[in-house]
Amino acid sequence: QVQLVESGGGLVQAGGSLGLSCAASGSLFSIESMGWYRQAPGKQRELVASIPSDGSTNYADSVKGRFTLSRDNAKNTVYLQMNSLKPDDTGVYFCNGQVWITKWEYREVWGQGTLVTVSS
Repeated sequence: QVQLVESGGGLVQAGGSLGLSCAASGSLFSIESMGWYRQAPGKQRELVASIPSDGSTNYADSVKGRFTLSRDNAKNTVYLQMNSLKPDDTGVYFCNGQVWITKWEYREVWGQGTLVTVSS
């Protein structure tokens, strides 16, 4: 069974930085894409950033220029560096993986979520 193990997050003042990491563990064939979503209180879950297997990156407009997503394919891990954080960045951040379990079985996997709180 594939699991996504998240680390990082916490409390930071506005203007500060935090880093998140997410590692895929378990038996899998390959990873199509990994990324991060977030959910603020009372709001829907939204995409923050994603990185497919070709290494290109997609960012929400609200985080462009402040967040950087990178991927280590050898470790099946993605890293989200968040700079110039704003109170609006507060929320639970969920790692997401689009994973080939075998050559024929495709699955979407979610991490348990990690809380990021940005104080003003």
